[in-house]
Amino acid sequence: MSQQRSYGLSHTDQRGGFIDLNEPDAQSVIMGASATYLPRETVRLVSKRSDLWGAWLTLHVWGVVFAAWAMAIFWTNPLTILLAILLVGSRQHGMAILMHDAAHGVLFKTKAINEFVGKWILGAPYGGDMLAYRHYHLKHHRYTQSDDDPDLPLSAKFPTTKASLRRKFIRDLTGQTFFRLRMISRSAQKEPGMDAFEKTSPWPSRITNLILFAVLAALGHWWVYPVLWVLPLMTWFLAVLRNRNIAEHALTTTDGNVLTQARTVHANWVARIFLAPYWVNYHVEHHAYMFVPCWQLPRLHRAMVDHHADMEMQPSYARVLKLASAG
Repeated sequence: MSQQRSYGLSHTDQRGGFIDLNEPDAQSVIMGASATYLPRETVRLVSKRSDLWGAWLTLHVWGVVFAAWAMAIFWTNPLTILLAILLVGSRQHGMAILMHDAAHGVLFKTKAINEFVGKWILGAPYGGDMLAYRHYHLKHHRYTQSDDDPDLPLSAKFPTTKASLRRKFIRDLTGQTFFRLRMISRSAQKEPGMDAFEKTSPWPSRITNLILFAVLAALGHWWVYPVLWVLPLMTWFLAVLRNRNIAEHALTTTDGNVLTQARTVHANWVARIFLAPYWVNYHVEHHAYMFVPCWQLPRLHRAMVDHHADMEMQPSYARVLKLASAG
């Protein structure tokens, strides 16, 4: 079995089923070849999950959304509206990141809480479907940067030209990408790279969004839902998501080397607020040990210091975009 597939089997059994990390033999099953990078005891320490951390991150992502809404409500002007759109869009991305952890079974230690929060509190409000995402995403880990990787169409098109990349982001920021995705999702014909947007059911998203609108309307601020929830989802969220897709795998290797088939990007405080919250920038580390919770990734990054020279890392997202647009 190739090294690439050893990592990919981390959360699936021989039938492709989801491995419960609470099972006694789960750690030995999911370590696989990745244990060669670090001592097993170090891996066990950084792979510990926490209900408290899961609760804090969930409260934090929604707390930022509520704070942005409050700012725009009490100090309504073009600048606060724009800032709120950026903050909410970045936290919608944050919800996707935390749902991603829940899909791996590591956001909460308690499985029932992990499944409920991942599906209803984090995924459904922004339109994500954790169950469908889990099935698709584990295939991405198993076949990273190979022909069977469902995410390959997102990275294979790079490098491109500066003009082409600019047009892509303009389409994101003007809502064109949103409407295109909506049309494709309703089409019977499946397009490459669309697996991440599949749903097992539209109802969780409809229910949670109806609740959001009803609560805001009851508080006398119905306009917040279209302007400061739907609009960020149509614009900034998709631009940030494109930036992340480019940063994680564009122009990386396709030879199965875990350290170079993904990319870690150093993120300053501005990037962490608006582009890469919740340590999503540590993507090499995530592919090497995908059962490590997001809040443990900085610790894992430090533990892998002896391998930094061999890892694909870039100093900023601006540098990644420069490389991606050098075609």
